[in-house]
Amino acid sequence: MPNMSLKKNEMPVQAPEERNRNFDEVALGYTLEQAMDEAARCLNCKHKPCVGGCPVAIDIPAFIQEIKVGNLAKAYEILSASTSLPAVCGRVCPQETQCEQKCVRGIKGEPVAIGRLERFVADWHMQNAKEPPAKPAANGHKAAVIGAGPAGLTCAGDLAKKGYQVTIFEALHLAGGVLVYGIPQFRLPKEIVRKEIDNLKALGVEIQTNMVVGKVLTIDELFEQGFESVFIGSGAGLPNFMRIPGENLKGVYSANEFLTRINLMKAYKADSQTPILHAKNVAVVGGGNVAMDAARCAKRLGAEKVYIVYRRSLEELPARKEEVEHAMEEGIDFRLLNNPTRILGDEQMNVRSMECIQMELGEPDASGRRRPIAKPGSEFQLDVDCVIIAIGTSPNPLLRSTTKGLETNKWGCIVADEKTGATSREGVFAGGDAVTGAATVILAMGAGKAAAKAMDEYMQAKRA
Repeated sequence: MPNMSLKKNEMPVQAPEERNRNFDEVALGYTLEQAMDEAARCLNCKHKPCVGGCPVAIDIPAFIQEIKVGNLAKAYEILSASTSLPAVCGRVCPQETQCEQKCVRGIKGEPVAIGRLERFVADWHMQNAKEPPAKPAANGHKAAVIGAGPAGLTCAGDLAKKGYQVTIFEALHLAGGVLVYGIPQFRLPKEIVRKEIDNLKALGVEIQTNMVVGKVLTIDELFEQGFESVFIGSGAGLPNFMRIPGENLKGVYSANEFLTRINLMKAYKADSQTPILHAKNVAVVGGGNVAMDAARCAKRLGAEKVYIVYRRSLEELPARKEEVEHAMEEGIDFRLLNNPTRILGDEQMNVRSMECIQMELGEPDASGRRRPIAKPGSEFQLDVDCVIIAIGTSPNPLLRSTTKGLETNKWGCIVADEKTGATSREGVFAGGDAVTGAATVILAMGAGKAAAKAMDEYMQAKRA
């Protein structure tokens, strides 16, 4: 019998007063009973609107129907045919604006909890799979991938499944990109990322770390080494700043640095050799998922007060609704319709306060959101000893400055075909944040998947 409940099965979570003091995963995952009950809410629509909302085109009704009858191995087989990182996507994808937004059940109630079911199946597979995925037969051809983030890992996985010898060149000492340095442990446990990457290695993907393409070797040299096609998935790791007075003070971080110290270098652990400021009062400037991550990390490091300072209202906040709700539950103080004007320091150049001005919303700007306008004379000071700037990132200029014929736009993003990822340089494809600027994990994965298909077609045409 179908489950016609208008509400999703609730996700079990740690209590807010407990989780804001630890880095353990907040969401605890469905039980088998909860997953099967939630799967029974799916109507198995013939026209599959949810699939149209998925950037990697997972056959969502098909895998959910297998959960409904308890065939979890088959459910995972369907999932893994479309995505190389199901346990990651089930945790960090913005399903509410993608697949779940298209769900028919959402018309008169809550949509099916597609993301939670994807996570359930992927976690079940990790706990129960006895054999690694089979390595496909080699086709004798080589492809290179720059960057081991979501776009690069997806592209590499899809090419490996087609028999290509794929090598990923990663600048950091660990593969995973934003999955390991940006997203906190309490949202995405790093052992989950490691297991997903191990699956790719089992397919034959080689990962070389500490390889900064543009410094250690160039794209031209990759072609000289016999790689027939190159995918650039180097992300957007260059932090943006507000360019206000005081950003050079001690205690001012970019969100990238703050989160990297915590997530990649484990600065929250007592025995960590990575220094980080354990501040009393912290202001995080910005309203996206990165700002939520930084604020919640600061709280877990022991801050008494943590503020989100954002120049628009709650309705314009770009972060996921779930992340905003979790932050509020954990005691993060949202100072909306406020914008920093300067950061003030003491004689030792330590942060002592941040001056803000109140804002009001005017007409929509180019992004479609109402433009914030400062209220003259409304300045006030926020008593903080740490400021984290989380207002976005840009691609690193290294690749474009060391690669001839690679066209970029005025923001420094690589210009690439929307459908194929093809760039102005023959044989070079690109996708993810390096092309779009900072976006979501699943959109980067979708770009990596599309590029892998186009690279395969390109290399086959070259051999014909």
